[in-house]
Amino acid sequence: MGKCTSCGEWNTYVEEVVSKPTAKQLPGDQQRQPELLVDVQVDSQPRIEVGIHELHRLLGGGLVPGSLTLVGGEPGIGKSTLLLQLANELKGQVLYVSGEESAAQIKLRADRLPQANPNCYVLAETQLIKILNHAEKIKPDLLIIDSIQTLHSDDLDSAPGSISQIRTCTSDLLRYAKSTGVPVFLIGHITKDGALAGPKVLEHMVDTVLQFEGDRNHVYRILRAVKNRFGSTNELAIFQMDQSGLREVSNPSEILISNRDAHLSGVAIAASIEGVRPLLIETQALVSSAVYGTPQRSSTGFDLRRLSMLLAVLEKRCGFRLGAKDVFLNMAGGIKVDDPATDLAVVSAILSSNEDFPIDPGTCFAAEVGLSGEIRPVNRVEQRIREAQKIGFERIIVSSYSVKGLDLKQFDIQVIAVRKIEEVFNELFG
Repeated sequence: MGKCTSCGEWNTYVEEVVSKPTAKQLPGDQQRQPELLVDVQVDSQPRIEVGIHELHRLLGGGLVPGSLTLVGGEPGIGKSTLLLQLANELKGQVLYVSGEESAAQIKLRADRLPQANPNCYVLAETQLIKILNHAEKIKPDLLIIDSIQTLHSDDLDSAPGSISQIRTCTSDLLRYAKSTGVPVFLIGHITKDGALAGPKVLEHMVDTVLQFEGDRNHVYRILRAVKNRFGSTNELAIFQMDQSGLREVSNPSEILISNRDAHLSGVAIAASIEGVRPLLIETQALVSSAVYGTPQRSSTGFDLRRLSMLLAVLEKRCGFRLGAKDVFLNMAGGIKVDDPATDLAVVSAILSSNEDFPIDPGTCFAAEVGLSGEIRPVNRVEQRIREAQKIGFERIIVSSYSVKGLDLKQFDIQVIAVRKIEEVFNELFG
């Protein structure tokens, strides 16, 4: 077996079996037995009412008992503020655990909020077993952890924020939530690439992942459901940041369409849909002669590859010479759009800027553009038309395939059906 480095003798190694420690017993753990699926009793326990209406809708109709929700976003975007507001709005006992702030700092932030919950407990702690022991004593209706990267378990020697610590702490919190039925909210940091810090298994373990988007230099914040086991993943909620915290925006179409005093070229309104909510989004385009040899293509809030595809369609199929021009595209309000129905608005804004001719401000668009230059239909066009009518638009341009079997007399808005981009150009610019 080799030579011993201590005594110098050969073949003196002896195998020693070290038994692994038994599985630890966490507060709230219960002994469970396997049971037949047909014999499983489903509790008719209703969802927990959330005082913030936009968050209530985003979660799919309230908090599910025993669920684990992860909230991620840029530093300073409003994650802690949102969950502190949730703690104040929720009816019942809440335990707010912070590993980044002291209780006095949390109190200073809570004093700026319009409402306070007398049953909200605050704990400044990073040791997981102590947090779970306090939760077992208080028995809260909601547990908030700010943030998961600051927690550490005594079972591991690694530093807080490491992959093993995040995975272990999240697993223990998941066991606590499922065994006690207490919903748990986790705040998660993100990397410089925008992904949630830690192992990818963190997103797999939780039930819901909410992603904060928006620029800290703007007042509007977008909360998007990236994953939701109890609701739709296409939903989003819009908040406005002010001195008293995050305020809900009930009609986001009004904030995504800027108030223009003069008719400007390069602006078109798209009737988009996010989840079940229709949104009217202002699309801004600027087309100018290329100063350098290679024309620039820049996009904010819209897929740059899709913009290049639409420019190729205009160049090849419709004869517009844009190959030697710079094209800049921006979605107003800081929102990111991936709905194909915005294609026609993007194309119209580009043509408007290229011709330097403004589009009628009472016109909006809802259609997809194909590679052959045809105007393709989009889903739920009736809902888009009604939203444009409610905001006050006079006409909407859609695909002729979308209005088949649709009674246009029921709308108080003019619906213009087109088949090709050339028809759109003639309709807009004569």
